[in-house]
Amino acid sequence: MKTELSVSAIKNGTVIDHIAAGQVQRVLAILNLSKYEEQIYFGANLESKKYGKKGIIKVSNKFFAPEDINKIALVSPTATQIEIRDYNVTKKEQVEIPNEIDGFVKCINPNCITNHEQVPTHFDVVDKKEIVLKCRYCEKNTGKGNIEFI
Repeated sequence: MKTELSVSAIKNGTVIDHIAAGQVQRVLAILNLSKYEEQIYFGANLESKKYGKKGIIKVSNKFFAPEDINKIALVSPTATQIEIRDYNVTKKEQVEIPNEIDGFVKCINPNCITNHEQVPTHFDVVDKKEIVLKCRYCEKNTGKGNIEFI
């Protein structure tokens, strides 16, 4: 009896592995893959020895900007980015939450200047474990559950 699912290898592209359970759809949205026309494989709630459950996304012929990888780190700090070129792994690294977040997270304070003027957002990451961001302008904290991408 076959107990494993087999998915084709990709020749060139990126694999995002070890996505936190329940975050695969959010990562697909973050990476703006709904209209991408190349092959995309994804799985959710897959068994993982390390995390219990995990997700994975394989994207053919696409390599992501550091800003995209930083977004993934904010919603799934356990994720791993793997770049494939000519069927070989050329880069494999754990996503890392940066110390600063510039221009791609919305401040939750409706009175913040970034929500009324053409001022890009800027946050300091004050807690990488719980994922708490502090706005440099209004000093309001945004927790993991309230992170909204611009």
